[in-house]
Amino acid sequence: MRNRRNQNNKNNKKTYSGLLDFSNRKDPFISCVKIAHHVKLSSSVINYFHGDVVEFEILSRKRKGFYLGNILRLIERKKKEYIGIIQINKNFAFTIIEDRNVYTDCFIPSTHIGKAQDGDKVLIRILDWKKQDLSPIGRVDKILGKPGDHTTEIDSILSKNSIEIKFSEEVNEFTKNISEKISKQDIEKRRDFRDTLTFTIDPTDAKDFDDALSYKKLENNNLEVGIHIADVSHYVVPGTILDKEAYNRATSIYLVDRVIPMLPEKLSNKICSLRPKEEKLTFSAVFTFNDKGQIIESWFGRTIIESDYRFSYQEAQEIIETKSNQISKENSLQDKEYKVDKSIVEAILTLDSIAKQKRKEREKKGSINFNKKEVSFKLNEDKDPVEIVFKESKDANKLIEEFMLIANKKVAELFTDIKKQKYIYRVHDVPDIEKLKNLKHIVRGFGYTLDISSSKGISNSLNKLLDEVKGKKEQNLIESLTLRSMSKAEYSTNNIGHYGLAFINYTHFTSPIRRYPDVLVHRLLQDLLNQQYGRYDKNLQKKSVYCSEQENTAVKAERESIKYMQIKYMQDKIGSEYKGTISGVSDWGIYVEIEDNKCEGMVYVRDIKDDRYFYSADEQALIGKKTKKKYQLGDSLQIEVKKADLIKKHLDFTII
Repeated sequence: MRNRRNQNNKNNKKTYSGLLDFSNRKDPFISCVKIAHHVKLSSSVINYFHGDVVEFEILSRKRKGFYLGNILRLIERKKKEYIGIIQINKNFAFTIIEDRNVYTDCFIPSTHIGKAQDGDKVLIRILDWKKQDLSPIGRVDKILGKPGDHTTEIDSILSKNSIEIKFSEEVNEFTKNISEKISKQDIEKRRDFRDTLTFTIDPTDAKDFDDALSYKKLENNNLEVGIHIADVSHYVVPGTILDKEAYNRATSIYLVDRVIPMLPEKLSNKICSLRPKEEKLTFSAVFTFNDKGQIIESWFGRTIIESDYRFSYQEAQEIIETKSNQISKENSLQDKEYKVDKSIVEAILTLDSIAKQKRKEREKKGSINFNKKEVSFKLNEDKDPVEIVFKESKDANKLIEEFMLIANKKVAELFTDIKKQKYIYRVHDVPDIEKLKNLKHIVRGFGYTLDISSSKGISNSLNKLLDEVKGKKEQNLIESLTLRSMSKAEYSTNNIGHYGLAFINYTHFTSPIRRYPDVLVHRLLQDLLNQQYGRYDKNLQKKSVYCSEQENTAVKAERESIKYMQIKYMQDKIGSEYKGTISGVSDWGIYVEIEDNKCEGMVYVRDIKDDRYFYSADEQALIGKKTKKKYQLGDSLQIEVKKADLIKKHLDFTII
């Protein structure tokens, strides 16, 4: 936020703009990039929401590390839509907002209630908040349904994050007119890979296959490996209503029970999806590897392929582990035992070997390799979770990951070599040193060390730490804390490199069905190959920032859907006992993650009866006033499930 000088300020004091933070209601503050420390408020705050941009002045230095400030005016209401439960009276209503950072309800005049019924979960819009009023005035924009109902709660996650589910009639009509046929002229302009061994490896339930690999043996023991990506930019043309819709969405969103695609199903699951035994238009990065696994030649351009096989990760993993062409019924997509051609076994085993070599090379250069298990659910017909399962990245996953990294890196290197225009990069800044100091302090309590003296030392030390915690009870906690200490990766035209991967140049080229930046990268690459520069320079940085923001929104919605399903899973387990690990500590209680299923809940301070506890930020612990007993981050303890509240999205535990 830039500095502002308020001409009407009687004292002619310098004024600033900053973000209001109500995450701790007892002690709200303003954060401002121009001021190194938080600005505490001189008086109680009303008429404002968490995240609002305000103009303020500094009154005095309160104490070391904090300033005292006074809000002068609202600059921007950051959020105007909220989810809540409506309580209807005779001539008016109130909506109890479910956002934990909002500490007021919203007054709804009778004219703005619409068809909402008492107790409905609704989406409201804030219309006004006058200085003399304790509550803002709003209107009901959407009725979501009855609280706790599955459809209501998932729709509320989508509405809260302003995520559109359905495509407009105009977009659907436009998509209907896209031809599925590949013309002779299209084929003539492309390099033909239809006779080259080609296959896809994806999750079992995937329908949008972005990428395929081709494998061909050359002379002198060289190999030609093609990384073929769906040519979405052939169908999604700049300036069309479809392109505008794809940009507005910017990403596909993967909730527990559904996918909200970036592109209509006709494109995402059919025309662009690299399905087996179907001719498909692709944009490819083709590399020649020598017998030492080194890239000696690169080629980029538009191609046509026909995939021979569609494998799940489980099927490919079985080939890697058994080195056999026999696929068992247990892992088979066909639900029966079957055999593949021996040439595909050779291809997968050779590519697996190259991938492992490339991974080792990355690690030596400082690439940080997270192996965090992803939570997923088995759902019944009613979309109730019946089992929590963990997705672990195995060799087959890493094979695909490594070749996608190679393609993304090599495209970015091409961008950097030919500096004729602006390009989009995927960048990742160095970690925050204060967060790393905090991580170092925490892991020391588990008996681990962390070297944060240099950039190379940090990455090597983090990899060593992540390797050492594998299989330990504290693995998930330490991996989560390590991830939190990292900066967020984002899109930018300013190439600062990718710290986490230890790449000087990196972009996103390999998933255009589900990521809009990849579509932009395809267009930029084609212009580079055609030596037509500058067509997409305009607003490229603005688009990069927007896509990063949409990605963050998608991640937030995905996490909220996982949290909802975890609470739903625990609803019939009230009174059950579990072993857990303290995953967070605050002045109102401790967060505990159950070891078996990774569900996280809260033990409130008020429910710990043996003493009065206070929060120590330095020790990341609750400490008993009399007994000096500690509940510290990372400690193991036995808990009992007290409450699973689907409406408030909260799990409550008590300590046994």
